[in-house]
Amino acid sequence: MMGYGGYGWIGMIISLIFVVALIVGFVFMVVWAVRRISQNSDSSGSRSVSGQSAKEIAQIRYARGEISRDEYQQLLKDIER
Repeated sequence: MMGYGGYGWIGMIISLIFVVALIVGFVFMVVWAVRRISQNSDSSGSRSVSGQSAKEIAQIRYARGEISRDEYQQLLKDIER
């Protein structure tokens, strides 16, 4: 029985290595694509904040109720230092 191109066991091992390499390559491409997509979505969210000063961000957080009055005043003191 001369399968795998007539090379016997060597052909079978080479075929196995080739299939494993294809699977590993496919997995790496999927991971790369997911990371690239997530970087694009992360960078678009950070652009809206990058144009604001620390004081403006503290004001927005206070207005939303994310921080208390004391925390807001402490933030302003820390920013002015």
